[in-house]
Amino acid sequence: MMKKIASILVIVLGIALATNPAPGQDPADSEILSVAKSDLTIERVRTMGLDLLMERGGRVYIVASPADLQNIGAAGIPYRLETDRLAPTIAAGPEAQGDINGAFHSYYEVETELKALESSYPALAKVMDLGQSLEKRHIYALKVSANVQLDEDEARVLILGCHHAREWISVEVPFLMGKYLLEHYSTDAGVKGLVDKSEIWIVPLVNPDGLEYSIHYWRYWRKNRRANGDNSWGVDLNRNYGYAWGWDALGSSPNPTSDVYRGAAPFSEPEVQAVRDLVATRRFQGLVSYHSYSQVILYPWGYISTPAPNDSDLQALAAGMADRIQKVNGRVYDFGQAGAALYLTNGDTTDWAYGTYGIPAYTIELPPLEYLDGGFFNAESDIDSIFRENVPAMTYLIDQGIKGFVPAAGSQSQGRPPKPPPKGPIKN
Repeated sequence: MMKKIASILVIVLGIALATNPAPGQDPADSEILSVAKSDLTIERVRTMGLDLLMERGGRVYIVASPADLQNIGAAGIPYRLETDRLAPTIAAGPEAQGDINGAFHSYYEVETELKALESSYPALAKVMDLGQSLEKRHIYALKVSANVQLDEDEARVLILGCHHAREWISVEVPFLMGKYLLEHYSTDAGVKGLVDKSEIWIVPLVNPDGLEYSIHYWRYWRKNRRANGDNSWGVDLNRNYGYAWGWDALGSSPNPTSDVYRGAAPFSEPEVQAVRDLVATRRFQGLVSYHSYSQVILYPWGYISTPAPNDSDLQALAAGMADRIQKVNGRVYDFGQAGAALYLTNGDTTDWAYGTYGIPAYTIELPPLEYLDGGFFNAESDIDSIFRENVPAMTYLIDQGIKGFVPAAGSQSQGRPPKPPPKGPIKN
């Protein structure tokens, strides 16, 4: 079972884990190796400042550059190279999948299980191919609705997962939500009422290339796999949307080596284009983008700290979701305006959805609360509880969409999108 990063932190006496390779170095040049878990070995590895992926089966897995390998060998630490065993192939297939991600879904597993749901529930489930990633993986949407083959005049809610590759739990919650709605339709009157009156669109994996890279090569990888042409890789997909894109260098970065690199232009990335084109062709009454970690529900604006139009309505809906989450497991999710409650972001999903179309849009940062509680590492045993606590929040949002939650002035429903915000100062 994958351990929480908190367990690793205890083992290595509080070492801070790096989230990026050295500047200008592609982590694909590094090797994955494992060493037998012991206090002495871990302490010696700790002093070298190496990046730890996880502890599993009595061994600790480490990312090591060629120089690191030399240092480990010189120190006399026995190790086993794991790179070839764990490395993926681009053409994903069952033979290419290991169990390194445990109960978490890989791209291939998402694809397979979505198609299985469509086959099992043909009247309620439809899988749609929204486009392809840079590495030609498909970006799938699961549409859940009664009379699913028809485009009816119903409320629509969009649920997105895994803009950021290392946030594995953000794949699980939206995927399991689709599965839950389908499996409970015939036995739960509340679920049946929602599915009969709405269309629920679920895109559990916006960043398939990044996820595969995170699983097999670099656990902390965040961005997609864009070759930036300067020996750096990746664009932050949640900084590539067109509303307030590049507003400043605080909420995103013009530097390709940055984890929050916004890309060369708004909507430059095919993964983001897929979401854009889906939203442009349908009228959505609500949107949630799942991320991790922080246990907080965020709403626009993220690019500035000034409140958005209808801020009180956005806040009320967030409060309703947070309250319903807490009643399940007792876990508290804070809520607030993104740009004031957490940190500034520009070019993100929710600002774009709200600013361009007036869709009540939320980022839900899943557990844990803090880095030392686990950060981007969730135990496999926590997947179900995190999903379960989010079910009533999501059904509440769907229900509010059906009831006609009032979107912002200038929304798509009123046929007059607002003008883009004036350009902010660019700080390089």
